[in-house]
Amino acid sequence: MTGSRSRGPIAPYLFLLPAVTLFTLFMALPIGYTAYLSLRRTKVSGLGLGKGSRKEVFVGLDNYAAAVGDAELWAGWLRVLGYGTLVLAVMLGLALVFALMLDAARVRLGRFTRVAIFLPYAVPGVVASLMWGFLYLPSLSPFHQIFGVDLLSPAAVVYSMANVAVWGGTGFNMLVLYTNLRAVPQDLYQAARIDGASELQIALRIKIPILAPAIILTTVFSVIATVQVFTEPSTLRPLSNTISSTWSPLMKVYRDAFVTGDLYSAAATAMVIAVISLVLSFGFLRVVRNRAFGEAEA
Repeated sequence: MTGSRSRGPIAPYLFLLPAVTLFTLFMALPIGYTAYLSLRRTKVSGLGLGKGSRKEVFVGLDNYAAAVGDAELWAGWLRVLGYGTLVLAVMLGLALVFALMLDAARVRLGRFTRVAIFLPYAVPGVVASLMWGFLYLPSLSPFHQIFGVDLLSPAAVVYSMANVAVWGGTGFNMLVLYTNLRAVPQDLYQAARIDGASELQIALRIKIPILAPAIILTTVFSVIATVQVFTEPSTLRPLSNTISSTWSPLMKVYRDAFVTGDLYSAAATAMVIAVISLVLSFGFLRVVRNRAFGEAEA
């Protein structure tokens, strides 16, 4: 009995150990090293040709000041803001409509439809971007041949990238919302139908208020993913000269770190992006959480 009692409290920590180890190695340590690099810079002495002419020095918040004052970074944020507004509105709107339709009382081929809507999410982002990119090329695009529209032109490229994100992300958000709907007791809907409520009234007055916490959750995740957009513009960039190397903030980090070789500025910019992402996500969550959860409980 004594041995089992002494081993009991240890068991939960043993189960947590693999997750904590992976988090430390692949999340905490890289973040800590990035924060360390963001406070340093290479100092060149002499002509910069000798063996000891370069050394790493502590510069405090100088890299952060340069990152915050960089016009290219804020221009990228403005582009991502427009892109994200379009993606979030269309993707979450479609996910909600699909979830409500699949949860309706009379739906045919529901399982096949769920799989068909979710399937694009299983396609890797690079593959999806390449697939849509070739469909966008004027020489191959059926849209260009039929409608005469260049989907990689400066006026249309944002919508083309948004289409890739919406196509890939709608299914996941739909599944989250649909799963929450399936957890609601059907007696609640039956009572509403007995009272004469139509399916549209049930959706607007019962289902959507119940889904408010799930909608908030999917919105927060989508905001984080949109702020970190990188795959779509960087994959479509070789196919079009309308996408710059700093189109999004993360693309600027990649250029600074691996093209120009300035790891220290890239690290500071990455930390600024992380802070802005946290502010946007938790700010949105704080604004709507209390109201949404209060309505759901009511």
